[in-house]
Amino acid sequence: MRRKRMIVWISICIAGIGLLLFRLAELQLLDTESFSKHEINLIEASVKQRSQEMVVDNGRGNFLDRSGNPLSYETSSVLVLFPFLKKMDWQVHQVAKTIGVSEYALKNAVEKSKEPFAYGDPDPVILTRSQMDAINEMKIPGVFAVERKYPLDKIPAAQLLGIIGENESLLKSRYGEKDFLPRTLIGLSGLEKSFDEFLVAEGKSKLVYHVDGEGAPLFGINVKYIEPANPFYPINVQTSIDKDLQMIVEEAVDKYDIKKGGVVLLDIKTNSVLSMVSRPEINKKAPFSDEGIENMMVKQHIPGSVFKTVVAAAAIDSGLDDPNRKFDCSKKLNGEPDLKYDHGMLNFTESFARSCNRTFGDIARELQEKDPTILERYAEMLSVKGGVGWKGDIFHLENFQQMQDEEEGRIFVSEDARKDRNFSALSGIGQHEVRVSPLAVANMMATIARGGEKDMVRSVLSIQYQNGAEMTEFPKEKLKGDRISPYTVMKLQKLLREVVVNEHGTGRWFKDLPYAVAGKSGTAETGIYDGKKQLHNKWFAGYFPYQNPKYALVAVNLGVPDDEGGVNPLFADIVKAVYDYNQE
Repeated sequence: MRRKRMIVWISICIAGIGLLLFRLAELQLLDTESFSKHEINLIEASVKQRSQEMVVDNGRGNFLDRSGNPLSYETSSVLVLFPFLKKMDWQVHQVAKTIGVSEYALKNAVEKSKEPFAYGDPDPVILTRSQMDAINEMKIPGVFAVERKYPLDKIPAAQLLGIIGENESLLKSRYGEKDFLPRTLIGLSGLEKSFDEFLVAEGKSKLVYHVDGEGAPLFGINVKYIEPANPFYPINVQTSIDKDLQMIVEEAVDKYDIKKGGVVLLDIKTNSVLSMVSRPEINKKAPFSDEGIENMMVKQHIPGSVFKTVVAAAAIDSGLDDPNRKFDCSKKLNGEPDLKYDHGMLNFTESFARSCNRTFGDIARELQEKDPTILERYAEMLSVKGGVGWKGDIFHLENFQQMQDEEEGRIFVSEDARKDRNFSALSGIGQHEVRVSPLAVANMMATIARGGEKDMVRSVLSIQYQNGAEMTEFPKEKLKGDRISPYTVMKLQKLLREVVVNEHGTGRWFKDLPYAVAGKSGTAETGIYDGKKQLHNKWFAGYFPYQNPKYALVAVNLGVPDDEGGVNPLFADIVKAVYDYNQE
């Protein structure tokens, strides 16, 4: 009996020891990087227990504006202090005097610290170069003056640039088994996502020291500076954004309380984005919880009468712009009296200037009878159908897209709609199934201003190594497909100018601006009601100066009542601001 008990106890002990050994192997060998259902990285946790660190640069690449100014971060010269100073007698008086703070404040900050910190965080005390040199010359262990990278509180063109975050599964799906540091940040939207392969961190720059269980130095008080071995990284992505103009335009958009919508400003000569503003703003606490994460300037929206520019081009080439022909602009598309817009009898040019729906509905029907695909063909020729963002081959990446979030425009969804007379009329005034992005509309205006030359829109000019050398550039590229004739372009230019100079034109508000403007308005019914009111998308798209075009501009306010949210004042203010900016 006693023998059996001993065997049982020995078996239990062996089993227990076996379980302990298995658990130890699991912890030390098998699941070191993904322990338990919580996917805990034991190696990272172990390192954290044995060391304290101050990250100076997270290692991810950066965005610059066209002049080289940082868009997503700023570099500040700060004083970094380590917690072990509280157990030392150090020259606190000398350091405090150098940076101009009280000795008590400096010592008290160290006493409260549990990990390395920049003095004054979250609003650190900024040091001058002479202060940095003086502090580092003291060679006090645990006291360093360093350049540290901070994210900007307000990032310009936030939706265009996009956001970053931690996502282990997405990291693995993008890069397979490639070895990355724990908690590597990746791009989740915008240019951060498009250029993630170039931006993803190869390593962090940080100050590190090893500690024992009580936080005291384990191997003396030597602090190590660790940085990635490759001196060319992290890289910089030079965008086409003009940071100063971007901030001016953002202020204008917020001045007019645009809840949903925004602005696109293009440089016509280089066909690149100078400014792009999207509202609502990104919700920093929960970016994917609402529409703030979406870049409204590259999404499809109902354009309304802005689309009449496309219909006008097709009409000119089809001989439907006879100046002697009159259209009854006192009636709606269905022939009923139009009590709101009773314009009387107007010819083609006057109809465009005053945005007569009846004229362009009738013309669209006539065009459809000749060729059911004609509106789509002219939409392609004017670059509002299909994507317009830069696309091409770079390095090992084929068909690389700068703006991966861009949605392509469309005119019809079904063959039945394409052949239906009523649907054609509605499409002719930019309603029904017509959807275009503000970016594409801006590019249409730039195309007309350039004489019909269709180019891809660039938001990034080049990728640069850390030392400023160019890794690759994104040259100006043509959009494929047919283009409108010089004669048609000339007539479109005159029509767009007539919108402004005509005493009854929908753009007459811009007649006295410092730059001569040409453009087209649009008010589209969305089919959505806020209580009893029909909501509208309100647009103005144009270019300036008229005689020597430099800028294409689109302003849009989405989902607002008919009697609210007009964009004419916003458009006008931006034209004035661009003029003042150039004078300065």
